Amino acid sequence: MRCYVFPGQGTQKKGMGRSLFGRFPDLRGRADRALGYSVEELCLENPERRLSDTAYAQPAIYVVNALHWSAAQEDLPPADYFAGHSLGEYSALFAAGAFDFETGLTLVQRRAELMSQVSGGAMAAVVGVSEEIVEETLAQHDATGVVIANYNAPEQFVLSGSREELSRIKVVFEKVEGVRGFIPVRVSGPFHAPAMAPAAARFRSLLAAVDVGELRTPVISNVTGRPFGPDAREVRELLAEQIAKPVRWTDCIRYLRDAGVSEFTELGESKVLTSLIDRIATAQEPAPDPRRDLIERIKREILQPEIGDEALGFDEDASFRQLGLNSIIYVRLARRAATVLGVPIKPDVIFQHRSCAALADHLLTRDDVAPAAAPEAPPAPLRAYQDERVTALLRDCANGTLSVDRTIEAIRALA
Repeated sequence: MRCYVFPGQGTQKKGMGRSLFGRFPDLRGRADRALGYSVEELCLENPERRLSDTAYAQPAIYVVNALHWSAAQEDLPPADYFAGHSLGEYSALFAAGAFDFETGLTLVQRRAELMSQVSGGAMAAVVGVSEEIVEETLAQHDATGVVIANYNAPEQFVLSGSREELSRIKVVFEKVEGVRGFIPVRVSGPFHAPAMAPAAARFRSLLAAVDVGELRTPVISNVTGRPFGPDAREVRELLAEQIAKPVRWTDCIRYLRDAGVSEFTELGESKVLTSLIDRIATAQEPAPDPRRDLIERIKREILQPEIGDEALGFDEDASFRQLGLNSIIYVRLARRAATVLGVPIKPDVIFQHRSCAALADHLLTRDDVAPAAAPEAPPAPLRAYQDERVTALLRDCANGTLSVDRTIEAIRALA
């Protein structure tokens, strides 16, 4: 499956669209009439460095994206999905048929004007560390006015806030282990942050009068990381929210990959999104952690009923003893194991051995355990388990022949 993606603000540069303005003169003329000035001159000559001004940069990028889309319709196969980064979302919606070119350009021009009126802020990219480290660093240094505005890739985030706070926190991040850069973004305000809420509210009022048509091709929303629904009101609301809410680009791309998209084509004047998509695709997903999964099951299925919802707040990486399982869970599991197998099992053994962990998982799902053997019955050796097949499975699990998951499945099948 194929997805075309459109870049947003920050990708503007002098000379953009040079090869396409002459190829699509009708689109160029329509843009000039809607804007009231020559967009070709703006893009090719950048008079008075206007491309650095949000009010000019956003319409210019939208027009150039539309030129690339016109070329793609002639030169490339149809897309299964569209997506756009921030401003690029308007290009994606235009390509999908949500509105015509002029309507989209008018929306973008008004959006740019409203956003440019919010002053005193800036944005900067942090590269090289995880979301958790970024959040922890902001919290530890009381950067309350700085938020993550763009989740661009697993180790690339854009911060939004006041210039003073970003300047202060820049020194902090440059000392954090793993940070490869703290890079200012070419925008004129704290976009996709709470400071933009007034602009979002005014834009919402403008959007209320705009007709939004049915999308011919699914478009992924920056706000949700999922496709826009068929309800025009939802589309308008998400476009308004997007101004003051973070761009969840990583979620967008992961959704598309899960949906079967394997080919991404960036339509625009940069390869910024192509690079981000490559980083998202190659990022290592956390390896499954059987121990953590077991802890989660024990918390939900036994610990929570014993001590209440407080059990769910335990740190996933804490040891079983820190979770209080030695007093609550070890004993209970050991008793259930003894009931089923007819042999005494010390509580600590439940977690110390993989075989017992597998058995414990099996026992947690059973409510039909057999009555315990008579207390005076002598302990039975391993070879005398009630079911020799269970014994064999546990031995295979203990020596590594079978995985824990396969052992659990096999024991359940026997049950």
